[in-house]
Amino acid sequence: MPRTSDARDKALATAEDLFRRQGFAATGLAQIIEESGSPKGSFYFHFKGGKDQLAAEIAERFAARGVAAIAAAAAATPGDATGFVRLLCAGFAQEMRASDFTLGCALQNIATERAPGDPHLTALVNAGLEAWVEGVSTHFAACGVATPRPLAEALIAALEGARTLARASRSDAVYSAIAESFAASLRSPLGGD
Repeated sequence: MPRTSDARDKALATAEDLFRRQGFAATGLAQIIEESGSPKGSFYFHFKGGKDQLAAEIAERFAARGVAAIAAAAAATPGDATGFVRLLCAGFAQEMRASDFTLGCALQNIATERAPGDPHLTALVNAGLEAWVEGVSTHFAACGVATPRPLAEALIAALEGARTLARASRSDAVYSAIAESFAASLRSPLGGD
């Protein structure tokens, strides 16, 4: 019977947490190996591409979780663009509080430190963010929003920027401000829901 190991998943989870809390450049492989409890040989067997491979896999996994969260929020708010925005903002605020305002965005941190100099990681980050925008835009369109794509881009940009403000201020108040601002935009004739 083949031996199974969770070393790979532990290493990915640990690396993602560290990339989100302290950034890509500040996170070393030795720290990931130590904190994940992965045997060194197992780690290098699974991640022959080192930190860049970890970053690529984390970008894809983090983006996919974001797509799933957007889809869940959309399913919970059929026809209600304002409720959708409020639900997303509440989710972001809850995550920030739960992490004691320490979690940044894996995609944002990788992009800040590696894009555009690393074409592969840049493409993965861009694809992930584009998938988020597309998910929001699709729900906005289904809700009858007149300008779904620009508002979706603005919402994703606002939510990503809000992580920085929330971390610096140690407050989730910025998410309420985003929710109220978008609620007003969606009520306007140009936003329309």
